[in-house]
Amino acid sequence: MRMRRLGALGLAGLLALSLAGCGGGGETSSQGSGSMPEEPSVSAIAPVEPEPEPEPEHPYAHPLTGEGMDEDISGQRPVAVMFNNLEKALPQIGIGQADVVYEIVAEGGITRLMGLFQDLEGAGDLGSIRSAREYYVNLANGHDAIYIHAGGSPQAYDALQGWGMNYIDFVNGPYDAMYWRDKERRKTAGFEHSLLTSSERVLEQMPSRFRREHQEGFQLHWVFGSEAPAGGEPAGKLTVPFSTYKTGYFSYDQDSGRYLVSQTVNGHDHDLIDGGTGQEVSFANVLVLYTDISRIKGDEAGRLDVRTHGQGEGLLLRDGTLYPISWARDGRNDTYSFLDGQGEPIPLAVGSSYINIVGTDAAVVWE
Repeated sequence: MRMRRLGALGLAGLLALSLAGCGGGGETSSQGSGSMPEEPSVSAIAPVEPEPEPEPEHPYAHPLTGEGMDEDISGQRPVAVMFNNLEKALPQIGIGQADVVYEIVAEGGITRLMGLFQDLEGAGDLGSIRSAREYYVNLANGHDAIYIHAGGSPQAYDALQGWGMNYIDFVNGPYDAMYWRDKERRKTAGFEHSLLTSSERVLEQMPSRFRREHQEGFQLHWVFGSEAPAGGEPAGKLTVPFSTYKTGYFSYDQDSGRYLVSQTVNGHDHDLIDGGTGQEVSFANVLVLYTDISRIKGDEAGRLDVRTHGQGEGLLLRDGTLYPISWARDGRNDTYSFLDGQGEPIPLAVGSSYINIVGTDAAVVWE
């Protein structure tokens, strides 16, 4: 617009000069051909396209997603929440707010989801909340997380108490004011699948004895990059069978650059929907980690032992491309490292991640 205004002023000036030059001494000339003076030629001025706004630069990065932030939250402890994944308890509420979701099989072929929230503020209602298993406790401990659950296996309680973790137990803990039973879910899903909490209640009533900052020396061995690594192969869909009860599907949405999640549970198909928002849940990264899974000897309930440390093979999907990877984890106080073929950290896409942990014999396929 500024260029156009200047052009209009220039045109008026040129016209004034032209008219002044048609006579002398202020008298109107009576000579000439009688034709009007020609207007000067003015080149059209093309509109200038505004330069695109530069991407805002943030001084900090979100530790679990790599997203730019104006505030450094890397020093605060995340919160790990155990979500139900039985068919009658779907959809989960608040799952779409998680930065990372872990899924592992449990006894009977069911699975549970553990959502990891670096900052629980504003997450809203969460649930339904379900019981702990030792391998989930192990992974939460590696993130130095505060762990929220409702009951658990004997092995899980041994870990929670033996490792000195900070945990909030809605079955065997003094936290009655921190949760409620949803009336509608009690009718449709049953009492045990109706337990909900909220980020507001958790943060308001968090025990003062809980350490809120990471312990000294904590490290998260994840790296992020907006550019996809070289290599890999196109893969628009991934199928992850956990058991005869549960199979997961991840489909790449090119418009968003993220993976939509669906599952077959108990023979029925369901999209992963956040029951709090009604929105489909998607992720920038999908990982599959192969490990050893076996039944615990002497456990009458058929509970499982899942190896969560050591080394193993795996897969990473990001940007519609699949990469073979390996994983490494020294022990329960550590997080996973995700490595490329040269043993170097492979960059995850900026955004949330869904981590499937399956047996070494799982028939995972992609196309």
